[in-house]
Amino acid sequence: GKQKKTKKIQKQRNGQLKRLLKPTDSRIKEQVRKIRKKAKDPHEMKVHEATQQSSALFFQYNTQLGPPYHIVLDTNFINFSIKNKLDIVQNMMDCLYAKCIPYISDCVRAELEKLGNKYKLALRIISDPRFERLPCLHKGTYADDCLVERVRQHKCYIVATNDKDLKNRIRKIPGVPIMYVAAHKYAIERMPEAYGVKA
Repeated sequence: GKQKKTKKIQKQRNGQLKRLLKPTDSRIKEQVRKIRKKAKDPHEMKVHEATQQSSALFFQYNTQLGPPYHIVLDTNFINFSIKNKLDIVQNMMDCLYAKCIPYISDCVRAELEKLGNKYKLALRIISDPRFERLPCLHKGTYADDCLVERVRQHKCYIVATNDKDLKNRIRKIPGVPIMYVAAHKYAIERMPEAYGVKA
């Protein structure tokens, strides 16, 4: 009975100690300790970080876009083209009425290789010498981030994709047109009215 009593007393003491210690006390382990936030100084200058606007843009019209057009392809755009039995280079020219150079980045190629035997035809199509290769310096094979970063840095590309999320991400970048497959042909959005088929 004595041992039980001592355990009980010890528990009570520990409980009292816990109650005495504030949650922000430095004696509490860092993982459990609460860190009090500093009050904001009302006189402190507010700094807004704005990304530098590209010099290629002239009143939202991208001056770097012109024939021959440089078009970066996404994985699903290639697959949609195959599904709709569309010749990529020919249909791009029909859409933009000018010479088009399709570009394939390393991560798009890697994505297609990962998809396996089912997409052998897509791999054979992009191995065509008319398709230019874009080397990737980043880690991993997530093409969406790679394409977004590329068009943010260089405003000379048109992005060809049917991916909703990627389209939404690219729409936030001014001056980058998007090409997509619609009604068995290619259509383009955010391009000066003189060019391309509007869907």
